[in-house]
Amino acid sequence: MDKEDQNNLFMDIALLFGSCSTCPRGKVGAVIVREGRIISTGYNGAPPNMPHCEDIGCEYELVFGEETEFLGCQRVVHAEANAIAWAARQGISVFEATMYCTYSPCKKCAYLMSSAGIKCVIYRQSYDRTPWEIMSSLGIEAKSI
Repeated sequence: MDKEDQNNLFMDIALLFGSCSTCPRGKVGAVIVREGRIISTGYNGAPPNMPHCEDIGCEYELVFGEETEFLGCQRVVHAEANAIAWAARQGISVFEATMYCTYSPCKKCAYLMSSAGIKCVIYRQSYDRTPWEIMSSLGIEAKSI
């Protein structure tokens, strides 16, 4: 299997996991791959033992300052964070791995990816608040497919 076929396969799997998301605002999925093997997966959803958006609604947050900023749903853990957390719970290192995401990451997820050692993120759609300069300075390569 060539690299393009492999990238498409892992992105298709990320899309499939995104369909499991429990927040209607974003069906986001993530797959972490190292050496051609899936080592962890994640999707947007509430933490364990907490109610899901699809059951009780989203929990929105606004920040007021010079400009009002909509931070979106605060009930969910992002797909990228869930994939990293699941790997950690299982004792699996994600150092030097590639993450396939249905959307490019937000600032907090970019920081988490860097801290965990993710070296590359491959995404399908661009999130309008992705901190491209920060990701570059963190040494995370980003590619769209």
